[in-house]
Amino acid sequence: MTQNNLGIAYRNRIKGQKAQNLENAIACFQSALAVYTREAFPENWASTQNNLGLAYQDAQNFPEAYKAFDAAIKTVESLRDEIISGSGVEEHKTKLAEKYNRSYRGMVEVCLELTNITEAIEYVERSKTQNLVDKIISRDLKTIFHPEVVTKLEEYRDEIAAGQYEIQHGKADNPTALAQRLQELRQQRNDLQDQYLPIGSSFKFEQFQNNLDDHTAIVQFYITGDKLLTFIFTRETQQPIVWQSEPQDLDKFVNWKDEYLRDYKADKINKNNWQNDLSNRLHELADILSIDDIIEQIPERCDRLILIPHRYLHLLPLHALPITSKQGEGKSKIIMEQFPAGVSYAPSCQLLQLAQTRKRPDFTHLFAVQNPTGDLSYANIGVEVIKSYFNRADTEVLVENAATKAAIDSKPLNTYHCLHFSCHGYFNYDKPRKSALILANSHVSPTPAELNPEQHLVLDNGEVIDLDKCLTLDAIFALKSEQTLEQCRLVTLSACETGLIDFQNNSDEYIGLPSGFLVAGSPAVVSSLWKVEEVSTALLMIKFYQNLLNQMSLALALNQSQLWLRDATVQELLDWAEQLTKQLNLENNFKEKIKKELRLFKSEETPFYSPFYWAAYCAIVKYYF
Repeated sequence: MTQNNLGIAYRNRIKGQKAQNLENAIACFQSALAVYTREAFPENWASTQNNLGLAYQDAQNFPEAYKAFDAAIKTVESLRDEIISGSGVEEHKTKLAEKYNRSYRGMVEVCLELTNITEAIEYVERSKTQNLVDKIISRDLKTIFHPEVVTKLEEYRDEIAAGQYEIQHGKADNPTALAQRLQELRQQRNDLQDQYLPIGSSFKFEQFQNNLDDHTAIVQFYITGDKLLTFIFTRETQQPIVWQSEPQDLDKFVNWKDEYLRDYKADKINKNNWQNDLSNRLHELADILSIDDIIEQIPERCDRLILIPHRYLHLLPLHALPITSKQGEGKSKIIMEQFPAGVSYAPSCQLLQLAQTRKRPDFTHLFAVQNPTGDLSYANIGVEVIKSYFNRADTEVLVENAATKAAIDSKPLNTYHCLHFSCHGYFNYDKPRKSALILANSHVSPTPAELNPEQHLVLDNGEVIDLDKCLTLDAIFALKSEQTLEQCRLVTLSACETGLIDFQNNSDEYIGLPSGFLVAGSPAVVSSLWKVEEVSTALLMIKFYQNLLNQMSLALALNQSQLWLRDATVQELLDWAEQLTKQLNLENNFKEKIKKELRLFKSEETPFYSPFYWAAYCAIVKYYF
């Protein structure tokens, strides 16, 4: 321990020659490894190997840095693999990934120095969403793999779990031999799994790339300690293009992000400049991220774009960033307009790959939650219109007071093709797994002594919500087998902040309401990035479902509805409402309510032109729809 600490001190020492300090640091770490062996102290071994990798990286000895980071990563992944599903300590997987995320980041940086870009992307993937990938594979085992493979994988799982139990409870006759046997079983299991679905520690970029179609481009972001990395590739790209920012660009981004979040949180209570400045902020962000330069790297034949953000970038409407037209003349448009087949998002390449295994051709059965709290009149209008697009006999809508947590728990969600939630939503920045869709009868009035942070959520306006009566992320993860979304094609979260995620987490950073529904079985989720406006949301959602029923892809249906809402004049909106009323035999007050809302605008004005009204919603994961 002392040698390790001394090595850290030498690596960070200010006095003396840097080269000599790093040489001393390396010697100290190597001395520590003589005691911290992998067999006796695996976590200490991994931590010291990480420190050794950082020292070699500082010394510009990238081959040795690669070896050290590789040793650390393999050990951490082995330790995570030993944690049994259902053991009650699965959170330790996330903690390990969080603690050793610096090893992955260092490895990505070293791979780029060694000009091994493909391997850099593979380590980016290995550093992200592993818990979600594990959960999805466990849940979808029988649909992903052939029956005989499933049987063999289950045999491996049971034998490994039984052996691990014996070791953990001191019942093994020869723990060393059993541990070696379990390691062999894990390797055999991984090799078998990787034959059919190369993900996780065996994620192979080339195999993933070959499964893309000829018209799709992927832009994957990654934030290191001193720069923003952007990987750009298509199926035909021989080697992914890497766009690396300057260190000052990362500083600009961090400052931009801090101001954006500060103003957004203030805006939720007292209106200030966040909403009004959103368009200008997006122009600033586009400049910081060098979006024009990134988009120019994409071949013109690619008309579909998939964005894979990282950390804070998950919070932002990248699809709405302005770009300069390739045709010149100073014309500006947004990313969505550059890709006429649609712009969508994925948390990682691996989750995108897993989503493709969920082929759901049917889209006739709807389950909807409509205005549970009774204070969203346009949610009533929106759901009434949307449900008319589905088979009446196959539609279940829980309206207002009937939309309780108990009612949802009683429904066979595994029979529906679409789940639509039109309600209030809330993202919990302090405890992301307590983020919730707010349901009926959830408002309570406990005394201060009765307030329980595990059960109660105090909203910005001071109201208190009983989370046990809401659909929280924890509750979604815990859905019973008869409620897994095995036939679901789409989950739409038409509510506030449903797309926000735990951006403070350095490892499996994609923890938010969408991840819950992905684990539950849906291949696609539409969700929002901020506290959305009620009228514009209702209009957007109605148009979105209209587009879906016109056989548009998920991403295109959403993008087209957003551009439509942005550009629609008051007169065009009123004409559309009148036409819709006649087509669907709606009550006449549909058009009248919209007319009343827009009475302060002239007929040729575009009332929802600001990105605040349409850019919040994102289509997540599904590639084919």
